[in-house]
Amino acid sequence: MGETNSGSKSSRWCLQGMTALVTGGSKGIGNAIVEELAQLGATVHTCARNEAELNDSLNQWTTKGYRVTGSVCDVASRVNRQELIARVSSQFNGKLNILVNNVGTNIKKQTVDFTEEDFSFLINTNLESAYHISQLAHPLLKASEAASIVFISSVAGEVSVNIGSIYGATKGAINQLTRNLACEWAKDNIRTNCVGPGPIKTPLGDTVFKDAKVLNSFISRTALGRLGEAEEVSSLVAFLCLPAASYITGQTIYVDGGFIVNALG
Repeated sequence: MGETNSGSKSSRWCLQGMTALVTGGSKGIGNAIVEELAQLGATVHTCARNEAELNDSLNQWTTKGYRVTGSVCDVASRVNRQELIARVSSQFNGKLNILVNNVGTNIKKQTVDFTEEDFSFLINTNLESAYHISQLAHPLLKASEAASIVFISSVAGEVSVNIGSIYGATKGAINQLTRNLACEWAKDNIRTNCVGPGPIKTPLGDTVFKDAKVLNSFISRTALGRLGEAEEVSSLVAFLCLPAASYITGQTIYVDGGFIVNALG
């Protein structure tokens, strides 16, 4: 099932004529993903909670000549999620080729210190939002007849990382959701994959890496001996959306500089 790799070589390596939704695209990895998809020819809609940050990014993309639109949306809100997909459906005439569930956040605490509110907030933001947006987007993805979903997970979904057990649990769940949707929605020509970043320079990561001891522990555990860049994640996300990746589905691929496999941790 799914699109094949037929066609010219150039068409296999571009996203010209395709539509995409990227959640949380105003900064960090999401911002890099929007740029990567737009550079390859996709028309992209993104969303963010902060209107000022979103407008700043939209202005930059317009200057660069990218076809990107955006709307203010808190994906932790069920109503906002429904409004987002309704907007995307109207803008793209009921069809969507690419969905990137990028939004994620964290609260760094020890397990015994988490509150009920912390748990609900992280589960809703990191897992439920991606699950529900995928549900809502399914008719649009199916209608495109060649669609791709990419979830953004984390190395914390695969191995123990001392940044919060709830965060790790939500990312492990995203990995499993990827596998299930890949099998369930293959009949609808929807491929589903997951990208798991390791230690990456982002606004969220900076809150963790500002502690020199923590930063050094991450770098010492990373085989390549450095933090990654957001563009090193976005390039893989874009590849998984290309026609050239037409036989890849159900995979979680880590962009971690060898963090998981290195024995130093």
